[in-house]
Amino acid sequence: MTHPNQPDPGPSHPVSGQQNRDDGTELNDQRQMSRELSDTDFGSYGENDAGDDATVDGDASKPQPSSLPAGLYVVATPIGNMGDITRRACQVLGAASVVACEDTRVTGAMLRRLGIKTPMLPYHEHNAERMRPQVLSRVAAGEAVALVSDAGTPLVSDPGFKLVREARDQGLTVVPVPGASALLTALMVAGLPTDRFMFAGFPPSKEKARQDFLASLRAVPATLVLYESVHRLPESLASMAAVFGPREAAVCRELTKLHEEVRRAPLTDLAAHYAAAGAPRGEAVVVIAPPEVVEETAETLDLDGLLRAALTRLSVRDATAEVVSVTGLKKREVYNRALELAAERDRNGSTVEEA
Repeated sequence: MTHPNQPDPGPSHPVSGQQNRDDGTELNDQRQMSRELSDTDFGSYGENDAGDDATVDGDASKPQPSSLPAGLYVVATPIGNMGDITRRACQVLGAASVVACEDTRVTGAMLRRLGIKTPMLPYHEHNAERMRPQVLSRVAAGEAVALVSDAGTPLVSDPGFKLVREARDQGLTVVPVPGASALLTALMVAGLPTDRFMFAGFPPSKEKARQDFLASLRAVPATLVLYESVHRLPESLASMAAVFGPREAAVCRELTKLHEEVRRAPLTDLAAHYAAAGAPRGEAVVVIAPPEVVEETAETLDLDGLLRAALTRLSVRDATAEVVSVTGLKKREVYNRALELAAERDRNGSTVEEA
């Protein structure tokens, strides 16, 4: 990405290059690095290279030649900074028969930037059922199909899981081409424990569903990583603060881009900040520290809250197993209480499956 020269906004951290601002925000000054990376010569990639003025063309509906062995190539792409594209990703995208992508406009712009003319076909959540057999038949016929998302690593909160599963079930080759990931990038800069973490995707948009979803994660003994739309960030952080309390957390926004921002503070403080400041721009990843290690009992764990949240999704037996796995409480104690809560819901007009 090319950005205009801007005045030096202040001294940088001598090691990390991050500016220390009065409001506690760490803002990466990547202007010079972005300019340098935008001028990088990526060279020629595969048979479809067409130089700097390349446009994506070709009829994606017809079989296409490829210098790659047949297979489904799951290719990670940059999450913001084009300098993060790997040489191998460029080679695969340039040599593939076709690129299956969420949005041909987004991927087309990236391919033109790289001087790649490989034809594209759309593969997204709205057409996946129809397109999946077509993609698999092309791989079975000997083509190399590259699967990409709009940004980052495919299958991580993006389409593709069923495609990969069915390719495996059919005995087709699936090749990972790793690279950028917002999930891992956020963990790199959040300053929270990384020895054990759980990716929980996007919280539900409705408040009650979001509260129940977060309550089911409260006792997970690991750092939590969630994606969230910036438009819902203030209310989502308020829900997180209500469920998790003042746990240390970080909001990582615009990762690898010019205005990258990492704001770390207790969840209660983050919720108050964004309630006052309003929704920011860009894309956000929320990283939440694990719960403190204490000697837990049914009383201190809010067993009822955990079971009620689990029982909205699971049978009594499965809800018991889930809660036991995250709390370490005795199975008989949890199961008996789950039965009591199920009976209580039955009396109130709801139904809960017992097994």
